Amino acid sequence: MTRLAPIEFWFEFCSPYAFFAGLEIADIACRHGRPIVWRPFLLGAVLQVTGMTPLPDQKLRGAYAVHDWRRLARFHKVSFSLPKVFPFMSLAPARMTYAVEHLAPCMAGPFASHMLSALFERGADIADISVAARLGAELGLDPAMLGAAATDQRWKDALRSRTDEAIERGIFGSPFVIVDGEGFWGSDRLGMVDRWLSVGGW
Repeated sequence: MTRLAPIEFWFEFCSPYAFFAGLEIADIACRHGRPIVWRPFLLGAVLQVTGMTPLPDQKLRGAYAVHDWRRLARFHKVSFSLPKVFPFMSLAPARMTYAVEHLAPCMAGPFASHMLSALFERGADIADISVAARLGAELGLDPAMLGAAATDQRWKDALRSRTDEAIERGIFGSPFVIVDGEGFWGSDRLGMVDRWLSVGGW
């Protein structure tokens, strides 16, 4: 039996749109029998290439985005709040995700999803290594391993490599979904992703 290629879910942890997309991506993958690979990257590095500023800092668009995030939360019937420091450096949870993927591949997605939910629904400071490690422990992961991963050069290099890969592949925003080589930017493209998987593209 031919194994179907995974859905690549590229995202920045401090992206609210990634949080909302993360609420749906697993169901889409399940419907089509596809695995998901969760690919956190550093959007700040990408913005340096594109010359854009973080969305909240953009005139007109920033205010709309905040309104849109709150509206999406009502649509999905979930709690939502922006962290006190926003945007922030998401180094710790991103590095931890790659460590988890290496040590327990089946837990990488649940871990990343749990971090996004804790951040935007519970107001957890996932940039704090100890907080992120404790959250991982809620899933049965070793908090000591997670804490060490946040400063381990191996996972620093892994995150840097994935961020470089994102830029090389033309990934310029979060979330960015790649299906069989076809890229879709934004949580509002998930319906199109679902359709593409159903019919094989167009």
